[in-house]
Amino acid sequence: MLSNVVDISVSCARSRLADVIDHARVHHVPVFLTRRGRRVAAVIDAEDLERITQAAEDLEDIKAVEVARAEVAEHGTIHWDEVKADLGLA
Repeated sequence: MLSNVVDISVSCARSRLADVIDHARVHHVPVFLTRRGRRVAAVIDAEDLERITQAAEDLEDIKAVEVARAEVAEHGTIHWDEVKADLGLA
């Protein structure tokens, strides 16, 4: 087993793929794959990746809300009737 190793060469990982995957899943830490000593990829538990992706999307949403609030603070709001008229819905 890989114990606490988090960096492993691509060639070594190729021959120990099941161990690499198990390490990432059991310990919930990425296993970085290296080539010539440089990190080139990572193996990460799928559920961990989903949580990270969801957190990134949540942060993007929060940032969009902050931008929208700043725009409202600077320019005010538009009355709904005006929006409908602009869209040809009134």
